[in-house]
Amino acid sequence: MPRFQVSGELGAEGLIPTTKQFGTALSDIVRCADCGHMQLERFPSEAELEREYAAAASDDYVNEEPGQRLSARAVLERVEHHRSVGRLLDVGCWVGFLMSEAEGRGWDTAGIEPSTFASAHARDVLGLDVRTAGLEDAEGEWDVVVMGDVLEHLTHANAALEKVASLTSPNGLLVLLLPDAGSRIARVLGKRWWSVIPTHVHYFTRDSIATMLGAHGYEVLEFGTDPKAFTVRYYLEKGGGYLPRVSRVLVAIAERLGLADRMWTPDFGDRMLVLARKPVQVVAEE
Repeated sequence: MPRFQVSGELGAEGLIPTTKQFGTALSDIVRCADCGHMQLERFPSEAELEREYAAAASDDYVNEEPGQRLSARAVLERVEHHRSVGRLLDVGCWVGFLMSEAEGRGWDTAGIEPSTFASAHARDVLGLDVRTAGLEDAEGEWDVVVMGDVLEHLTHANAALEKVASLTSPNGLLVLLLPDAGSRIARVLGKRWWSVIPTHVHYFTRDSIATMLGAHGYEVLEFGTDPKAFTVRYYLEKGGGYLPRVSRVLVAIAERLGLADRMWTPDFGDRMLVLARKPVQVVAEE
């Protein structure tokens, strides 16, 4: 499968290190001098990624189900602003909360998820139509294809979008949820931005993802942010990566005040929601 090729094949001279801006994940992060897209200089091996995913595995999202469902409903409301309910494919659906919420709103859904744990939860606990598979195994034609926190993990993002385009019906929608490397907080935090992690291969900005989508025939309809709803406890504990002692004190205070399990949806502006449409192909008469 091809690497990112929207701007054509570039030699090493076309890639600019971003060391001063973003830190090292599994390798240095470099920026294309032509289109501005950022990615790892050396793509990780399958073994490296499997090791990192195993180390990062947790039940956080399952335990935070109410917030995940709230966030999913917000995404679906944006989708339904552009089209009525129909067939929806969730690529990398994890445990299926978005699919479950979509079905409750009348959508006909299916999902694919490579994690055996997550896909089993979606099937056995939520009763959803989810296959334990990767994007390459997806089939059919769908009115809406959702990729939530997926594209930045895929080594061959360009080939992935080519596959997704083949799954999207004419006039159908592609929904992407991604970290925004061009956001203010990402630029300020630089290498300490929480989205610089070993399992992220690509670092998209609004401009770079728009360029990439355009190369596959998509028309961007809307850019928005994608704030995530979690408990106060979750956010304070995650903040321990920056200030561990302060984090522990704040968690204790939140528990004492009865606030730890309340839902919180801060919008840091560093997550983007992208809605793109696949135009109807008009065949010219001979």
